[in-house]
Amino acid sequence: MSADPVANGLRVVLVSGLSGSGKATILHTLEDLGYEAVDNSPLPLVESLVSRGERPLAIGIDARTRGFDAKAVLDTLALFRRNPALAPSLVFAEADESVLLRRYTESRRRHPLAPSGKVADGIAAERAVTAPLRAAADLVIDTSETSPTGLRRLIGGHFGADASAGLAVTVVSFSYGAGLPREADLVFDVRFLQNPHYIPALRPLSGLDPAVAAYVAADPDFPAFFSRICDLLTLLLPRYRQEGKSYVTIAVGCTGGRHRSVHVAERLREALGKAGWRVETTHRELAARAGPDGEVRSDVPRRPDNPVLTDRPAQP
Repeated sequence: MSADPVANGLRVVLVSGLSGSGKATILHTLEDLGYEAVDNSPLPLVESLVSRGERPLAIGIDARTRGFDAKAVLDTLALFRRNPALAPSLVFAEADESVLLRRYTESRRRHPLAPSGKVADGIAAERAVTAPLRAAADLVIDTSETSPTGLRRLIGGHFGADASAGLAVTVVSFSYGAGLPREADLVFDVRFLQNPHYIPALRPLSGLDPAVAAYVAADPDFPAFFSRICDLLTLLLPRYRQEGKSYVTIAVGCTGGRHRSVHVAERLREALGKAGWRVETTHRELAARAGPDGEVRSDVPRRPDNPVLTDRPAQP
């Protein structure tokens, strides 16, 4: 993506959303990508910054901003969009109330809209005043089940230097028992394939191990299934790119998220890469059980109060 305002328009990304939903991570990621990042600047100063901008800008605007008014933010965004020298976008981050409450409890922070009251009241008030921004956003990101790494990857796919190179594809393996990845655009269920979990020698391994990969691929229905998925993606991905999408997430799920889905995700990465797509894989359940040295462990128990055990800290 070029910062040349004549060639492609100067990138201006307005970042808004709910407190505790990861806006700071988004701004820091954009800053790492070469954007000039400014948080909670009054709107008149925002217009001045944009008028003098020489490199891409990332501007945080939310209910904490002095004189915050959603209509004024949208009017400013409309002004930017009428300027042919600019390429503005509005990103809105949110999360489930239960997730936000947990993050506030763990961080012991007060909610900016309820400094002396209940956090839940502040969340409700902020959700109400920012609703017009969510409705108008070019990109809405739900971070309820997104790790900081996943959020940075998502932002990089949409706004990084390689975004102009075409569609970025991420293939995510997951366990149905832990819930579908919220960022998924396409979901494939591979629970019908023969399950290595029932083979004692394969159970402690993962789909990254050759023995597990060979076992899954030996299923009589695997070749036809995989071929048809590839045919479907051959049809869909160019159409997504034609529609202007810059980032697509393909989710592959099985029962435990460690064997079949991992192998199929890796096979898709190889096939799509050979076809010329920019593609990477993320294995959600393997990341959940990785030790501090990054080695995948099979003996890490799931917390009964949080079945979606990922590598995310309390606040993305």
